[in-house]
Amino acid sequence: MLHRLDVTEVANANLASQIKLFADGASLEDFTKLHDGGQVAGFTTNPTLMRRAGITDYEAFAQALLARIPDAPISFEVFSDAFEDMKRQALKIAAWGDNVYVKVPITNTKGESSLTMVRELAAQGVKVNVTAILTLEQVAATVEALADDVPAVISVFAGRIADTGIDPMPIMRAAVAMAARKPQAEVLWASVREVLNIYQARDCGCHIITSTPDVLKKLSMAGKDLAELSLETVAMFYDDAQAAGFQL
Repeated sequence: MLHRLDVTEVANANLASQIKLFADGASLEDFTKLHDGGQVAGFTTNPTLMRRAGITDYEAFAQALLARIPDAPISFEVFSDAFEDMKRQALKIAAWGDNVYVKVPITNTKGESSLTMVRELAAQGVKVNVTAILTLEQVAATVEALADDVPAVISVFAGRIADTGIDPMPIMRAAVAMAARKPQAEVLWASVREVLNIYQARDCGCHIITSTPDVLKKLSMAGKDLAELSLETVAMFYDDAQAAGFQL
């Protein structure tokens, strides 16, 4: 009979064989630990996460990360709002390494489509990660813009779709079906809110899910007995009340 730890390890190993787990964030330490521990298959970041982490030198952070992780896919995002400059940034980022994907938002801030530029980048062999996608119309147009023989990622923000009260799973299943027309394209479930999303993404057939290190840590609870978890929760409340010195 397997011990509880063994059950957890087996569950996590099976999950990792069914969907690629990527880490999302902007921490050299977190990313290095996850990479060295073999817990994830790749990494994603964006300007918002980098700003929250206090990063002020974009390229210095990227180069430091690539020096630590030269052998796993990492997505870095362009941040210009003008397409010509966006393309310049994309080509510069792509030149940083063979494991680099260039994240390009589906539109600029004016709502103008980025896909003409995406098509040009893909034709030049740039691995693109088209991001901030929320509709199937955007998925379909992205698939059309991608090259047949160049790896690419289609990042659908399932968590943000769910935040509006819409079930993202039918959308994600349809996105996976659409992407099948391009053999090198992978659908990524983005904006994870909880561990359940990882299992939902797998069940939808998504190729990748990117999640914060905090959510990835919760995967250690896979297969945990709910009655046991209930007792641990009660003990946590009790211990915290004692530690706080509460009196009534």
